[in-house]
Parts: sequence; structure tokens; C-alpha cells
Amino acid sequence: MRRFRFSHLSLQWKILVSASVAITVLLALTGWMVLSNAMYTTSQSLKEEVHTSFQAYESLWKSRADQLSSVSLILSGMSDVRAAFGTGDEATIRDTAGELWSRISHDNAIFMVTDTQGNTIASLGGAPIAAPGVALHASVLAAERKFPRQSAGFMIRDGRLYQIAVTPVYIQSGDMNALLNVLVAGYEVNTAVAGKLKDSTGGSEFLFVCEGRVIASTLGARATSIVAGNLRHGNGAESVSDGAVEYARLKTPLYDIDGKPIGQLWILRSFEGMRARLASLRSRIILVWLFAIAVGLAMTFIMARKLLEPVKALDRAASEVSRQNYGYRVETDRDDELGRLAHTFNTMCASIQQARAELVRQERISTIGRLSSSIVHDLRNPLAAIYGGAEMMVDSDLPEAQMKRLAGNIYRASRRMQGLLQDLLHVSRGKTASPEVARLREVATAAVESVREAAEAQGVQVTVEIPEEIELSLERNRIERVFTNLVSNAMEAMGGAGEIRISASMIRGEAVVEVEDDGPGIAPEIRANLFQPFVTAGKKNGLGLGLALARQTLLDHGGDMWVESEPGCGATFLFRLPVLASVAEKAVA
Repeated sequence: MRRFRFSHLSLQWKILVSASVAITVLLALTGWMVLSNAMYTTSQSLKEEVHTSFQAYESLWKSRADQLSSVSLILSGMSDVRAAFGTGDEATIRDTAGELWSRISHDNAIFMVTDTQGNTIASLGGAPIAAPGVALHASVLAAERKFPRQSAGFMIRDGRLYQIAVTPVYIQSGDMNALLNVLVAGYEVNTAVAGKLKDSTGGSEFLFVCEGRVIASTLGARATSIVAGNLRHGNGAESVSDGAVEYARLKTPLYDIDGKPIGQLWILRSFEGMRARLASLRSRIILVWLFAIAVGLAMTFIMARKLLEPVKALDRAASEVSRQNYGYRVETDRDDELGRLAHTFNTMCASIQQARAELVRQERISTIGRLSSSIVHDLRNPLAAIYGGAEMMVDSDLPEAQMKRLAGNIYRASRRMQGLLQDLLHVSRGKTASPEVARLREVATAAVESVREAAEAQGVQVTVEIPEEIELSLERNRIERVFTNLVSNAMEAMGGAGEIRISASMIRGEAVVEVEDDGPGIAPEIRANLFQPFVTAGKKNGLGLGLALARQTLLDHGGDMWVESEPGCGATFLFRLPVLASVAEKAVA
């Protein structure tokens, strides 16, 4: 499986991936900052709501206390009340207090009349704090220390919590005021009162806790039990949970008549509203995030595609130039950097095209000169044979046998000249002659015979070791000249006596020929370019066209040529040629 790499992506996809990552990270950071800020703001808002609920509670509670105090003061200052209380008759006191209370009473309000020791004389209004005859000694004595002023606070009685106001009733006796009775007015703090507080504070929860237990609560029984336990074992955290809902909390003490704390009021505000708002905000942010990414990617794709069109055009133009199509041009209808780059590219292509045309022209002129020199060089030997033979025939009276030998030499030299000129013509026109079936050994032997006299004169022994059964379809004259060229090159490279061995073998349906010599070998620096035109290896008079033409001949026959050589160890030229199908089948069998 191919491993993915970012560098393998196209430029357009790189822009899209980079833009998508940048947009995603930017929007994610923005969303995180918005959510963090919203959470902080909401948390602060919730704390403010708790404090607002506390202020509303204090305001409402003070209003109720002031109302009780006002009523008690009015009653204590009425002459009828003082006259009735001055009789000391409990029945008269109860009747008078009951008649007055019925005129100004409030729902759920409690009104009691006690003597100076706190014994209950009359109990009116809602559920009584104590029945007649029962003492409220502790509360009255605590308030007595503040007489003649009123006292207010909370009181626990029989497991119930009350908010009360204690008002003394005096009668003037001489220069002094004599305490006649004490008026106790109040409300019982219960679930109904807590519910009214909740309604008046916009949904805050209230828990009144005294003596280690919950007196009144706006929560359900299960939630009240769990929250009360968590509050008792709390570690100063700013929130508390009932197992399902988490609340912000605020505690305020409840004081009795004497100013001593007898309990606590817990004000709770649920986090659920805040979390719902945050969840809604998170959903909106995610939707905006997805929409922004989609729009950003679409715009990036469109802009990148438009921006990369000239780049793609330049890429196609570069590909055309790499295929040597120097006439290709890029449209330049832009005025920006890419437009200027396209214009520069067109100018470059025009310069290359012009330079190439000039180079081709100069190369043609140079090639013509080299080919002319090569033709002169290749024709020199057969012309020398014709000239020498003709001169001997003209100037000497030779025997008939010698005349025939000289005539044969002249004939073979002229045929060689004709073949060379025909090969050059075929190469220049790209034409070839019709192939014929021939034995490879016979072709190699004929080539060796044409250079045998020169080889014997140099002391070079040429041996041919090619099996008789190798037959090929080939242009005989051209392949013969391949052998002649290789043997002549070997002789010239050797420069003296030695041995040249020509062998062949069948390998995978092809005839592989080896021409090995005892010469100095081929230098490594020219070995790679040995078959290029005008490259020579140790030849004094050669122009380097022989091997190039020889390899072209083999390529035209469906084969190829290469060389194996080490400096000082001779050279081995190898070439392969396809053999006839019948010969290949016999070799396989």
C-alpha cells in the first residue's frame, strides 16, 4: 500500500487542506473563547441571581417583620387596649385583643398576649405558638432586655420555626411606666412561606435549617434529603448537587430575639438554565462553524482553481517544451505576476526555438563536413587498390594470371566503394534494402576475407567460431560491413600482431556474436558514448562514424550492440540478432 505524503498532493489540494486546517483551528479557537466567556458570564450571572434572591428575601422578610411590628405598636398604643390590659382580667384581655385582631388580622399571622413572665393569656390568628397558660418565658425575657423597644427575630418552638415581633404594653403610673403585658406577633416559617419566597425571587430554591434538620424547603423530599446531607458535609464549595441538578448556593444565618444564630437559610439557584443556554449556544456555534468551513472551503476551492489555471497552463507548456515542442505558447491575458511569468516563458520558448534552429543549421553544416571527411577516409583504401592495380596494368606487361588477380582486386574495391556510398545514401534517406536468408558464419567469413591480406601483413590472426546452423534474415552487405568494421577497428587499435576471435551462440532465440581482440582496451571515459557519431577509441585516422553506423544497422535488424572492456585487457564487442523461427525451435529442442 502506497504511503500517503502531503508532497504527493496537487497544489490545489495543498491549498484546500491548508485552508481547511487554518479555518478549522481558527473557528475552534474562536468557539472555545466564546464558550469560555459565555460560561464565565453565565456563572457570574448565576451568582448575581443568587445574591439578588438573597436581597429579595431580606426585603420581603423585613417587610413582613415591619408589618408585624407596626400592627403590634398600633395595638399597644391604643387606649382601649391599655385600659383592658390594666384590669388584669384575662377574659377581658382576650376579648379586647380578639376583637381588635379580627379587624386587622392577616392570613397565617399569629397574635399572642402574655404577661410579664411570658405566660400566654390569649392566642389568636393562625396555628398558635403556645396554648393559653403555656409560657413563652425565654423569648419574652430575651426581649425584656430591650424594652421599651420592640424586638424581632426567629424562634424555635416544638420543632417549628417562627418569625416573631415582641412588643411591650405599658401604662403610665406616676413618673414611671409600668409593664402590663407583652404582645407577640409572628408567622410560622413553613413550606408555603418558602414557596412564596421562591415565587417572589424568580425561581430560587430555599431551605430553612435549624437544629440540624430541614424545617421548610421548596425542593422535593428526595432532593431536600440529598442537598441537606451535602450541605452538612460541604467543604466550602460554591455549588451543591441533589444527584441530578447542580445549584449555586448562598447561606445566611437566622437570628433569635437575642441576636444569636439558631439556624441557616440556604438560597439555591439551579445551573440547568445556564447549561441549557450554553448547550444552545454550543449548538449554534457548531452550526456556524460547519457552515463557515463549508463556505470557506468552497470559496477557497473556487479561488484556488482560478488562481491555479495559469499555473496549470504553464505546467502543460513546460511538458510540451520537454517534448521539444518549442513552438508552444501560453496565453498572456493577465497583468499580474503570473501574466508576466507567462510572457517571460513565451519569450524563453521563442529564444530556445531560435537558438535550436541556429544550432541545427550549424550542426548540419558541421555534419556535412564530417561526413565528407568520413567518405574520403572510407573510400581511400578501395581507391588506393583501384589506383595501384590500374597503374600496374597500364605501366607493366603482366602475365594473364596476374592481370586477372589485379582486375579482381579492382572489382572488389569498386563494389566496396559502391556499398559504402549506398549505405550512406540509405542512412541519409532512412531506407533499407530487402533482407535475405543467410548463414551467419558465411557472412562473417566473407568479411574476414576482405581484410585477410591486411591482417596477415600486420601479423594478426583472425578466427571464426560460429556454428553452421545459425541462419538469419538480414541485409547481407550491411551485416558483412558490421563484421568488417569491427575487425578493422580491432586491428587498428591493436597496432601490431595479435589475435581476433569471432564467436556466436544461441541465447533465448537470438544469436549473440562476440568479437574479441588482444588490444589495449577502451578508456572508461569514452565507453558510454562509444556508439555516438564522431567518437573514436584509439584510432589515428577515424572520425567515429563506423561504430555508430554499425549499431544503427543492428537496430534496423531488431538487435543491438554493446561493448565489454577493461583497460589493458582488450575489448569485446557484442551484438545480438534475431534468428529464423525454425532455427530457434531447433535450438530450444
